Amino acid sequence: MTGVSAAIYGLSGTTLSAGERAFFREARPWGFILFKRNVKDSEQITVLTQELREAIGRDAPILIDQEGGRVQRMGPPHWRKYPPAQAYLEAVGGNVEAAARLVELGHRLMAADLKAVGVNVDCAPVLDTPVDGAHDIIGDRAFAREPGAVARLGKAAAQGLMAGGVLPVIKHIPGHGRAMSDSHHELPEVKLDLVSLDAWDFAPFKALNDLPAAMTAHVVFKAADAERPATTSHDTLEIIRERLGFDGLLMTDDLSMKALKGPMQERARRALTAGCDVVLHCNGDLHEMRAVAEGAADLSGRSAERAAAALACATAEPEPFDAAAAAAELAAVLKGRFEARAGPAVGEAP
Repeated sequence: MTGVSAAIYGLSGTTLSAGERAFFREARPWGFILFKRNVKDSEQITVLTQELREAIGRDAPILIDQEGGRVQRMGPPHWRKYPPAQAYLEAVGGNVEAAARLVELGHRLMAADLKAVGVNVDCAPVLDTPVDGAHDIIGDRAFAREPGAVARLGKAAAQGLMAGGVLPVIKHIPGHGRAMSDSHHELPEVKLDLVSLDAWDFAPFKALNDLPAAMTAHVVFKAADAERPATTSHDTLEIIRERLGFDGLLMTDDLSMKALKGPMQERARRALTAGCDVVLHCNGDLHEMRAVAEGAADLSGRSAERAAAALACATAEPEPFDAAAAAAELAAVLKGRFEARAGPAVGEAP
């Protein structure tokens, strides 16, 4: 991975501008991330993913947040509507194993959608376990309200994605479910002791610590570090590596979120110095990206090894799969929360 920067960048629109092309060629990011602003239809996104890779002369990973529900960057009318995570368990009356089958099928279908247009990394599944009174930024994005069920269904989601040749990124390690505020807007703090966190918030991540990639939480865990969020805290990241046993690729959540303070260059430098392998910048602001690039080091050493191992999942050939049968099964059980075919979602204008 010599000569590759430990960074992932977004872009501003549905096409690659001349300025972005020149910046990416110079900055040499490990990968890219797409949002709704970058997505028009299948043909457009296929061309865009090809151009992004051509810009840096490498088969780079291209990420997206495709969870279903509120967080689905590729949706109707060009792609299926997928349910929020909690809908799977609700649909089968709380039967975790029955839900696990549905979750795996749903994420296998998502993987097929993504792979077809050149996207090979999904920032999912969410392994956060909400508690009563927490901010609803997680809410129905969580598979369940109990960590054992979250772990089981999260594993099914990851298996579905990897079977389709798409790298899953578990989030938001070591847990965002207890946060009382939205880290997009302010910095949440969690004051619970480590033993209690270990039994609840950390548990799904520990159970799935063999998965290849994870995204950090911009949350302060007072028991580990009184001031710094996990993303920039050496002590909290050490807990992720040692106590949770996660040794996969560790990327930051978006550096441009308001939970983090200071210049972009310093945000990137602090995250990498603390122990993150790769930094993520999402909003497509070229001025900010240039600053991030100044703070981002080359991807090397153990971080490069983790990145290579993760990329092997993203470049794998999909396993054989009957998409039509899977879609029909999901549609029969989820009853309106999932659309078996691409097109306007029920109740939406075409």
